[in-house]
Amino acid sequence: MPRPFYESTAEDVIASIEAVVVNGKPTTPAFVAQFVDVPQDRAENALNLAVELGFLSVNAGNYSACKPLSQMFVAPNAPPKIAALRVALESYEPFVLFRTRLKATGFPVEAARQTKAALDLTGHREIIKETLISLATYSHALATEGGGLFVPAEDAIENRLLALAQACGDVVAAEARIRVQMGDAAAAVVSRNDVLLPLANALLRAAAGDARGAVVLAGNGFESYLTALAVRLGVANVAGAPGINAKLGHFATANAIPSKLVAVGKYLGNVRNAADHGVDAEVGAAWLIQESTGTEFVYVACSFINAVTAREQNQPPKI
Repeated sequence: MPRPFYESTAEDVIASIEAVVVNGKPTTPAFVAQFVDVPQDRAENALNLAVELGFLSVNAGNYSACKPLSQMFVAPNAPPKIAALRVALESYEPFVLFRTRLKATGFPVEAARQTKAALDLTGHREIIKETLISLATYSHALATEGGGLFVPAEDAIENRLLALAQACGDVVAAEARIRVQMGDAAAAVVSRNDVLLPLANALLRAAAGDARGAVVLAGNGFESYLTALAVRLGVANVAGAPGINAKLGHFATANAIPSKLVAVGKYLGNVRNAADHGVDAEVGAAWLIQESTGTEFVYVACSFINAVTAREQNQPPKI
């Protein structure tokens, strides 16, 4: 049976992985298409290629991040993304064979034709060639010689592993800062994958000047926190409520959180909506998210979690 091969570009694959990681839950191609601003069939191809590369898994048409390397694609700069893609390509069978045949023949089209035949891949040889070259040149696994010719890059994989290690060091430092801001008791209660890491990555985005990205990432982590909190406090109907403000409404109705803390949470919900919902009908434009807001959003989320955890543990009220 022929093996599927998905036409895409490195940029689309990276953007699709980022969309899934930012969303923080099983994600539809429709969401990714809207997030990346591409047609849905193009988003689906990128998602499926990301699955082939091992960054995502798919279940019933929903895509989820499935390995730590996928976290590199929400980094605020390019080197971790380049490194993660290079590491994945080194074990992606179609590329490994394509590179071997490219060294043997010297011609990308012939290498793609032979790769298609040897692995029984679907798709035209030109699609295979263009997709693999896009992935390989972005990740520095191939270098161009001009005239449509390519050769294996001289940049050793060890250099990419070093870039990954440095990026992981940034994430570790950011996570440590989030734990300090949140407090040990709160950090011990929340989910690392669903809350701590999104907040840490949001802090990195804010530090790099991407305030909107910081708000979106931290907002997703905060919403995941509210869903888990509702289970602990026995507040019904929170998981299905659409967004931070709607979830907080259920806590308010149940008198599970004091009104002043609900108001703090509503600040987060309103800023997240401003960052994530495009043109606001009330002001006739999309909101510009200030750099300071990106950082403050992360810290306010941590303070909210700290205050609610203190209340869960019967400590004096704080805000």
